[in-house]
This record gives sequence, structure tokens and C-alpha cells, in this order.
Amino acid sequence: MPSHRWMPGLLAGVALATSAQAEPLTFGQALDRARANAPSLEAGALQVQAARSSAQAAGTLPDPQLKAGIDNFPITGPNAGRIGADEMTMGRVGIVQEVPNRARRRAEEAVARADISVAEDRVRLEARVVRISAALAWIDLYYAEQRLAALDGVLHDLSPIWEAAPSGVVSGRARPAAALAPIQGRAKLDDRRSELAAALTKARADLARWTGDAVPEAAGTPPGFDIDPASLRAGLERQPTVAAFDSAARRAEADLALARAAKRPDWSFELAYGRRDPMFGDMVSAGVTVRLPIFNARRYDPVIAARLADASRVRAEREDVRRQLVAALEGDLADHTMHHDQAHRAREVVLPTAQQQADLETASYGAGTASISDVLEAFTSLADAKLDALEKDAMVARDGVRITLTYGGEPS
Repeated sequence: MPSHRWMPGLLAGVALATSAQAEPLTFGQALDRARANAPSLEAGALQVQAARSSAQAAGTLPDPQLKAGIDNFPITGPNAGRIGADEMTMGRVGIVQEVPNRARRRAEEAVARADISVAEDRVRLEARVVRISAALAWIDLYYAEQRLAALDGVLHDLSPIWEAAPSGVVSGRARPAAALAPIQGRAKLDDRRSELAAALTKARADLARWTGDAVPEAAGTPPGFDIDPASLRAGLERQPTVAAFDSAARRAEADLALARAAKRPDWSFELAYGRRDPMFGDMVSAGVTVRLPIFNARRYDPVIAARLADASRVRAEREDVRRQLVAALEGDLADHTMHHDQAHRAREVVLPTAQQQADLETASYGAGTASISDVLEAFTSLADAKLDALEKDAMVARDGVRITLTYGGEPS
């Protein structure tokens, strides 16, 4: 679909005012809200609009010039200072129209079209930045909520243990110093909860930046990310960052064509009407002026060489960016594989083991064969395992967002 067809829709979307209210947002809704509320996208759309407006004037002829004057006015001799006394004296009015060569006008049109493409590519790149940032902010908020809820669950499970600690001292089952362990353990877990609450507040503020909602909340679950390495590698040439250099290359080629067109002659024509004394008769004059670009070595060739260097620079930068993307994609895929494996082990090995250990220590405490410190240590390890598993899940989800939205299309 031609790129100009989606620009009115983008302008309309960014113009919609979204009321700031606390409401749950799914992953897709957060991305849509960010696209509709991003000031940077509105600025980019206006830049495209400005480029399109400017392009309408590209390649047009310069404004005609109105010329007026007096010719052959005597300043010496018997008719000095007298208008109409000499047959050569006349008032003149005329029109001058400059006509740049056709190659120059075509190059100006090409520059204008390239400017539109460059502006559109900037909007696409900024839209990708907004989309990725909003997606990562939603992921961070979702898992911040999950981590806080997980720790609250552990704290809730520990409540009976904390309440039983003083009674154990009174009954003689535990040493008096053992009553201090629950206080210290609870303080450490409360510190951990404070950290998670702060992380939740920061994640909510980050998502609010992109969506415009005052107090956004994550609803639903993270989407699935179908990552196909072969497809992602094959699509790098169509990646927006590379495409932006293609537009920049077209702009450089248009600048080169404009520099070369300067070596071709421009011309102008003039038509003038001369008014003399009625006894002598009026006159009409016409003429053509041609610009002679004869100083090529000093005036035009250096500029052409500079534009050639610019075009070569853009091509070299494009290749450099393409190689960077290849390396970055391979690195991101390797990290995603590592994080996926770590998350699997955290869920399937570490977390069940920690849960079993907590259950066993609780049973042993009830049987009188384990101390309250053993139970607290087991539950602290369980809390760490749950939070670590959620952290690794979050890393997998962040990898999926970054890889899918950076190198591919929308998440499935």
C-alpha cells in the first residue's frame, strides 16, 4: 500500500484525546493507546505533512520579475534634464522570467520526493520505538504486579508461623533467642516487599508515559511470541532502520543530480515596453539571457565531488547498520534461548524443590523436629525461587517483545 495512504489515519489517531483514567489495559490496548497518544508521532506526522506541502512547489518556475526604468535620459547638451526633448529618451516597463534548466527542475522534484520518504521513514522508526517502549513497559508492569502478589502470598503463608513463635518460647519448645528470628526474617521480607512495591510504581509510571493513562493497570496475560529465526534473518533488508538508509540514499542521489544540473545553462527572457514622446513613437524590446557555467573546475566540480562522497557515505552507513542488525539479532536470539532455558529450569526444577522444602520444613516444625528458623529459611528460599522464576519469565517476555517488534512485525 502506498505510504501516503496511512498518513491521514496516523494524523487522525494522534489527534484523538484520550482521557487519563485508571483502567486495566491488555497488551494490545496498551500499544494502541501509545500509538494514539505519542507526541513524537504527532510531530513526525506533521513533518511529513510539511514535506508534502513543500513538494508541491518543487520544480516550479521562479516568480516573474517586474522591471521599470528610464532609458537614454540626457544629462548634458541642449536637452539635458528634459524628459521628452530627446527622441532616444523613454520610460520602460517590462517582465523578466527566469527559466532554470529542465534537469535542475527534475532534480528539485526528486529532492522533494526524497524528503517525503525520509520524513515517513522517521515516523516509522519512531512508531517502532514507541511500540517497543510501550510493550516493554506493559511487560514490566505485569510482572511487577505478579512478583508483588507472589511475595504477598508467601507472607500470608508465613503468618501462622510468626504467630506461633512466641508461644513456642513460652512452652519451652524454643530458646528465648529463637523468638528474634521471625522478627528479623519478617523485616527482611518486608524490605523485599518495599522494593517490589517501588518497582511496581516505577513500571506504572513508565507505562503511563506512553499510554497517557494516569494509573494504568495490566490486564490479561502477555501475548505469545512466535519467533522464527530464519524469517527474521531474511527480513532484515526490509527492517525500518535499513529502509531509512534507502530513503537517505535516494536523497543523496537527488542532491547529486541537482549538483550536476548546475553545470547546464539556465536562461531567462525579457519583454519590455518603452514609452517615448508621441512625436517619436513607442518601442517594444525582447531579449534572452543565458547563464554560462564555464568555471566548472572551481565552482561546480567540487560540489559534484562532495555530493558523490555523500552518496557513497550513505551506502557505507547502510551496510554498517545492516551488519550491526545481523550481529544484534544473533545476540538477541542467543540471549532469548538462554533466558528460555533458565526460565524453564526455574519453573520446573528450582521452584518445585523450594516448595517441597518449605512444605517439609513446615511439617517438621509441626512434629517438633525443626526450628522456626529452619521454616523461615525455607520460606525465604521459596520466596526467592518464586520471584526468580517470575524475573526469568519477564526476561523471556521482554526478549520476545524486543525481537519480534524490532526485527519482525506484530506479536501473535
